[in-house]
Amino acid sequence: MVAANYVFVGLLLLVAVGFALAPLVIVALAAPRKRSHTKSDVYECGVRTQGETWVRFRIQYYIYAIMFVVFDVETVFLYPWAAAYGALGAYALVEMTIFLALLFVGLAYAWAKGVLKWS
Repeated sequence: MVAANYVFVGLLLLVAVGFALAPLVIVALAAPRKRSHTKSDVYECGVRTQGETWVRFRIQYYIYAIMFVVFDVETVFLYPWAAAYGALGAYALVEMTIFLALLFVGLAYAWAKGVLKWS
């Protein structure tokens, strides 16, 4: 009985890998292979590029993005907790207070280091 479960999981894994690889194989077999300068040119919103196409962004943009993700994930954790707060009790309140305090300490640290200054 247990072997049948493993066979099912293995078959499911093979189907999942097949679904992932099938489009790649089909494109490799069916796609035209004519190379040209126009096809390898950089395309940006229908406007021809002029000059250097690679632009270096300041690290500040990435730090803002990471901070956004951290507080976005915080909101994702905070919403279900708030929705089920009535059934959770005081222990959940303490745990969420600790969680929010840790995030606040991280925000205060970033603010004190000057990470949040845009210029």
